[in-house]
Amino acid sequence: MGRKKKPLPLIEGVTIESTAAEGKCLFHWNDLVVFVPWCVPGDVCVIQIRRKKHSFAEGEVVRFIEYSKVRATPFCQHFGVCGGCKWQNLPYEEQLKMKQQQVYDQLHRIGKVELPEFRPILGSVKTQEYRNKLDFGCANKRYITRDEMRNEELEMRNENEEMSNGSTDISRKHSLKDRPAIGFHITGAFDKILPIEKCWLMDDLQNRIRNEVRDYAVEHGLSFFDLRAQVGLLRDIIIRNSASGEWMVIFQFHYDETGGEKEALDLLQHVADKFPQITSLLYLDNQKCNDTIGDQDILVFKGEDHIFELMEDLKFKVGPKSFYQTNTEQAYHLYSVARDFAFQPHEPHEANPPLIYDLYTGTGTIANFVAKKAKKVIGIEYVPEAIEDAKVNSEINGITNTLFYAGDMKDILTDEFIAEHGRPDVIITDPPRAGMHPDVVKTIMNAAPQRIVYVSCNPATQARDLQVLDQNYRVAAVQPVDMFPHTPHVENVVLLIRR
Repeated sequence: MGRKKKPLPLIEGVTIESTAAEGKCLFHWNDLVVFVPWCVPGDVCVIQIRRKKHSFAEGEVVRFIEYSKVRATPFCQHFGVCGGCKWQNLPYEEQLKMKQQQVYDQLHRIGKVELPEFRPILGSVKTQEYRNKLDFGCANKRYITRDEMRNEELEMRNENEEMSNGSTDISRKHSLKDRPAIGFHITGAFDKILPIEKCWLMDDLQNRIRNEVRDYAVEHGLSFFDLRAQVGLLRDIIIRNSASGEWMVIFQFHYDETGGEKEALDLLQHVADKFPQITSLLYLDNQKCNDTIGDQDILVFKGEDHIFELMEDLKFKVGPKSFYQTNTEQAYHLYSVARDFAFQPHEPHEANPPLIYDLYTGTGTIANFVAKKAKKVIGIEYVPEAIEDAKVNSEINGITNTLFYAGDMKDILTDEFIAEHGRPDVIITDPPRAGMHPDVVKTIMNAAPQRIVYVSCNPATQARDLQVLDQNYRVAAVQPVDMFPHTPHVENVVLLIRR
């Protein structure tokens, strides 16, 4: 017989001390750091420890004794369950302070390099409806919140009591978990979806589209995807919009041996009729075990296979597989910082324009954005479809001094590539969250540009790369930029100058 585990403690009167990673907060208890979600610094709570390790513990708030003076009222009905906007309970000014401190701490603690005074973080123009893209999962089993679970248990107990008293007029409902849902995946419940009634992250049209699809699918008996069994027609919905007023909706279906295509096309026709605002209605049959669409054939049901995004006097073609910064207005400020860092303010660029390499160029947004002042811009990106869009973006904007190459960065950006295309004066790099591959960092060092502009969505991996670059480059400027209000995520732009 195994040893019985000691029950984890309930701690009274805890004062939350500060924010921590992943949108959590922390306090110290018995020489341990305890991480707690869904609270803010200054809250006084009763905390139930749920997990205990040697150097840290995890807990959850059982009850608030006193709310912090630094607190905002969450505006979303799904706050506390949906993991998307964990800082809604923190005033936006406080969020910006926390993000500025986060960048400072990570660059100091991980990078361990000499740093200049940081510029004040650039707050987002919008704090609601700021996104241009949302991805909603569809599932045959929905996630049940604790409140719903308690209510359902209470209803079932009442029904059982009525039946035991001889009542036959009982119409037992299906359990909530057996009802389909369209919404967001929940951490720790990969095969279940939290149904979203209203999301505040994007223009309200996305709510109307999503809820109409849900109602139509339930009314017409369409099957929702079962991630474990890999069956079910309705699998995923991606909704995008742009500053040009265009809307793109992408449906992922999963046909089976008995078909499903007719039902899918009927749904698409219903959506097209109901929402004439949609200028690009696309769909695909995804038979894979995951929802990624980079390797899938995407078909057009209505309109074009793309939408256009606007920035300054430029137009950017955005296809279903294209990456584009999801906060359109703030992307302009982010790229403006990158452009300012790329050019020496005291040099006449018309007389001696620089050769620029734009690494991880995506659809060529930064490359085309800085091309006007450059001698030439060479963009490199892993996704071939994005590179084709980048070429089109140069063409439709009349930009003739760009070149684009598709492939793995560490395989394309080699010493031989640099010898063929010329040694860059400036390298702009905007890698994914994992940062740059060590081979890419090494090649950048060998290329020895005068300036490096490092745009990052993860200051921790940026700091790691800065530590390597520090032997040849000094950090001359740091500009945090908030792209995602109400989340702990922050972008950061660093200017490095060759020693």
